Amino acid sequence: MRVHYPRTAHLPWSPGASADDVRTGDASGLVGREVVVTEKLDGENTTLYADGMHARSLDSGHHPSRAWIKGLQGRVGPGIPDGWRVCGENLYARHSIAYDDLDSWFYGFSVWAGDECLGWDRTVRFLARLGVPAPRVLWRGIYDERALRALRLDLTRQEGYVVRTVAGFPRAEFGVRVAKWVRPRHVQTDTHWMHAAVVENGLGPTTALWNVRSGAPADIPALLAAIGMPPDTPYPAKAGPPPADIADVVADAAARLDVLGRTGNARLAGVLAALLHDAGRSRLAARLSGPLGMPLARRVADLVGLHMAPHRPYPDDERRAGLVRLSQAADLGILHAVSHAVLAGRHDPEAAEAREQADWSALYADDAGLTGEAPLDGLRTGLRAALAAGDGLPQDAVADRCWAEARELYAKGRITTPEEAVAATWRWRTGAFPRLVHMVGPSGSGKSTFADAHAASLKAAGQDVSLISLDDLRESRGGRSNQRDNSDILRIGLDRLDEALAGGGTVVWDATSLNGQQRSLVRGIAERRDALTTHAVVLVEEAELVRRNARREHPVPPEVLYGQLHRFVPPYPGQAHRTWYIDADGVLGDVQGSAVPGPADGILGGAAREA
Repeated sequence: MRVHYPRTAHLPWSPGASADDVRTGDASGLVGREVVVTEKLDGENTTLYADGMHARSLDSGHHPSRAWIKGLQGRVGPGIPDGWRVCGENLYARHSIAYDDLDSWFYGFSVWAGDECLGWDRTVRFLARLGVPAPRVLWRGIYDERALRALRLDLTRQEGYVVRTVAGFPRAEFGVRVAKWVRPRHVQTDTHWMHAAVVENGLGPTTALWNVRSGAPADIPALLAAIGMPPDTPYPAKAGPPPADIADVVADAAARLDVLGRTGNARLAGVLAALLHDAGRSRLAARLSGPLGMPLARRVADLVGLHMAPHRPYPDDERRAGLVRLSQAADLGILHAVSHAVLAGRHDPEAAEAREQADWSALYADDAGLTGEAPLDGLRTGLRAALAAGDGLPQDAVADRCWAEARELYAKGRITTPEEAVAATWRWRTGAFPRLVHMVGPSGSGKSTFADAHAASLKAAGQDVSLISLDDLRESRGGRSNQRDNSDILRIGLDRLDEALAGGGTVVWDATSLNGQQRSLVRGIAERRDALTTHAVVLVEEAELVRRNARREHPVPPEVLYGQLHRFVPPYPGQAHRTWYIDADGVLGDVQGSAVPGPADGILGGAAREA
C-alpha cells in the first residue's frame, strides 16, 4: 500500500511559511521531550518501498531527475521489509539551492513500519545499514525554544531545519511531533525546477562510500580518494582505470557480499578489505579512522589482516572451535567473501590449494551457523537477560567476564544455549577476580595519558588500583632512555604485576606491548591469576606519532620509533576477554567483547536485521 507523506507544519517563528502552508498553533507536542534538529534539504519529497517508489504525489510520473533514484530503489528495496517505507529527499536536481558536496542524491529522514514512525536513533541505524545517509544533525536535547531560535544557518546554502521527537510516534501524531523552520523567500527561481532543464547537484568525496554501501559497483579511484589513501599504497588513487586484477578482486568480493545480503557498512567493509588486502594491517586502522570512524576502520583492518587465514590447512577436529574464536574478530561471511575474492583470476597450483581450503572453511562455518551477521548474538542476549534478572545487570566487568567465559565454552562445544551459559558462569558473578588493563601502542600514541586518567578514575571510585609503567621503572634506574637494564626492568614489572593481581585489585600495565610475543608474558601472569584482561589499543597515524615525538619531553630516537611501527601488530578481538580501541585524542572509539552492545556494536549488520 502506498502512503502519502504528511504535510509538515511550520514553527510559529518560521519566516518561510506561505499563505497556504500549515503552522503549528503551539509546540506542546514537543515541549518536555527530547528532540533532534536536522538540516532541511532542498529537494523532492520521495518515498521508497520494497517494490517501488513515488514522489510526494502517489501518482507521480516520470521525470529525468527521478531516474537515478529509481536505480537506488532497485538496489536497496530488498532491504526494506514489507509494509515499511523510507521517506527522504531526492536531491538529484537543483531546486533553489545549489549543493556541491552531497554524500548522496538521496537522504532519508524517516522510516515507517506501517503507521509507526521509528525513533530517530533506530532510523539512522536502519538507513545506514540500507546504505542511505541521514541529514546533518544541528542540535539535540530537551526541547528548548530559545536554543532553536538561536540556531544560525547559512541561508545561501541551507533551506532551514526540521524538529522532531527522538522517540517514535504514530502517524496520527505527526502534526504535533514534527515541525520545520524555512528561510524567508525560499523559492528564488522564476521557473519551477520541474519545467526547467535538469541541473545536477554536486557530490562530495564521501559519495563513493555511500554508493558502495547502497549496493552500487565500486569506483576504485574514487574510493581511494574518499579514504585518503596516499599514492604509496598498494593501489594508488591515480587517474584512469585501476589495474584489471584489482578491479576483478573488488567486483568478485562485491558479488559475494550481495549474495550474502550484506549491505551498508558490512558491504563497504568487505569491498575495502578486498581493495586493500595487500596493505599493512598494523597502520591501516589508524589511517582509516578519520574518514570511516574507528569501529568501521578497525574492522576493515582486521579483515585485511585475517583474509588469508581460510587459505591455510586446519585440523578438522579443531576447525569449529577455531572458527568460533575467529568470529570474534571478523564477520565470517565477509571474511570468506574477501578470502575467495583475492584469488580471482589466479589459476596457479598455490591459488587452487588456497581456494580449496577456503571452500572447506566456508562450508564448516556455514554448517556451524557462523556465517550470519551476528552468530553469537542469541547466546549473548540470553546470557545478558539472565544476568539482568532480579537486581539488574551486574557491573560491566562481571557481565563481560561471564560473556567471555561463555564464548570460550561455546567454542569448545561445552555449551550451546543461554541457559547453559548462565549455569556455566555462576562462579564469575561474585566479581571476585582481579582485573588487568593492558595498554598497547607505540611510543607517543597516548598510552600513558590514557593509563594515568583511567587509573585515577578507578581510584576516585574507591577501587584498589596499581599502575605499573615500565618507563617509570626505567627512570628510577637512571632515565627513561636507559635501555641497558630492560630485562631487569621487565622482570621487576612482571613481579609487581603478579603481586598486585594476586591481591585481587586492578592493574593498569603501561608499556608498548607491540606484538604477541611481548604481550604473552603479561598474558601468562593474568591467566595464572584468573584476571579479567582488557587490551586497551591506541591507534594513531604514523605522521601524528612523528609530530608528537618531536614535541615530547622525552622523545625516542626516530629510528626507534620507526622500528616500533615496523614491529607493531595490534591484538585481534578475542585475544583478551575484551578489547578497547582508543583514538589519537584519547577517546574510546570502539569496544569489542562486551556483554552489553555499545553504539558501534553490530555496525556491520544488515538492514533486515534492524527490522
